[in-house]
Amino acid sequence: MKVRGTESYQIRMYTYGMKRLNVADHLTVDELEQRYRQATDSVARSQWQILWLLVLGRATAEVATVTGYSTTWMYAIVRRYNQEGADAIGDRRHANPGKAPLLSPPQQAELEVALDGPAPEGGLWSGPKVARWMSAKLGRTIHPVRGWELLHSLGYRSYVPRPRHAKADLAAQEQFKKNAC
Repeated sequence: MKVRGTESYQIRMYTYGMKRLNVADHLTVDELEQRYRQATDSVARSQWQILWLLVLGRATAEVATVTGYSTTWMYAIVRRYNQEGADAIGDRRHANPGKAPLLSPPQQAELEVALDGPAPEGGLWSGPKVARWMSAKLGRTIHPVRGWELLHSLGYRSYVPRPRHAKADLAAQEQFKKNAC
């Protein structure tokens, strides 16, 4: 018995250049399925599913459709798994510590002491003023936004009094407050 559409599917695979991916036999089919079903991280679960379906003999295009991953990314997952084994599967962003902070802990403590005092040019500390302070300490130009981000991360806010209208009648305002309560 012939399955309807099989021939056209094979032709499409050939015309789009889809190749069958070879998955290394680090784990058995049952172990791959078990890891897929027991994965708690969604990224790792999808990657285990890709490997499991490919080992079962599913076509690359079909696995791409089922999982929502592009074939290029599937090639990368399989290549990583073939080279490194089961340790290569999972969301590697969790282990990425990110870029080192601009200021070291002693420099950050020095900035906090400076923030308790007056700003160098007078007035309140602001993002650009902190950036200029950082530029002097680090010996390179720091964008003003980085100063504001550091102020924000340290919990500093600019407290500015609410503006008052020049022609406001203070007596009428006080009378309104008394009558409103």
